[in-house]
Amino acid sequence: MIIVGLTGSIGMGKSTTAALFAEAGLPVHSADEAVHALYSGEAVPAIEAAFPGTVREGSVDRALLSERVVGNKAAMERLEAIVHPLVHAAERDFIQGSEKAGAPAAILDIPLLFETGAQARCDLVVVVSAPFAVQTERVLARTGMSAEKFQAILAKQMPDAEKRARADFVVDSSTGIEDARRQVAAILEKILK
Repeated sequence: MIIVGLTGSIGMGKSTTAALFAEAGLPVHSADEAVHALYSGEAVPAIEAAFPGTVREGSVDRALLSERVVGNKAAMERLEAIVHPLVHAAERDFIQGSEKAGAPAAILDIPLLFETGAQARCDLVVVVSAPFAVQTERVLARTGMSAEKFQAILAKQMPDAEKRARADFVVDSSTGIEDARRQVAAILEKILK
């Protein structure tokens, strides 16, 4: 089974592209969704122990946790030491399940794939990209987003040009959903031969 890493900076259309791979019949594991599940499940006791008062009604309150860890390198590392091994375990279970189901390939949707070295767990990498003006328009349209927040997020992410240079395939998400669907189909035709 081929393991495909899927990544892209904020606002590039990665989630939409992941949905297109799923639509094409491939299993998709979202690291973000895995974290959401852990925040209302397995990670709750450890996070509450490390960051008391961040759990409300049995789930991690992301806003409260964010206040405690954003801008605090040691706190962020403590959180990552709790969450990352659990996400990796969920990813391994997903890969095993996909192999057992006979999937020819499986998609690992990982926002910070290159930044965390996750490409080492993949056979190839697809980067979703769009021109900066399109990315900016998409991100600033999000509720609660500001230009300052956007810049802070970009500062933590590898530049888009570098991601594209490291990719095995690039999906340009700026040309519409139908074109993105065609690009995904073309990638699958190449990798599943």
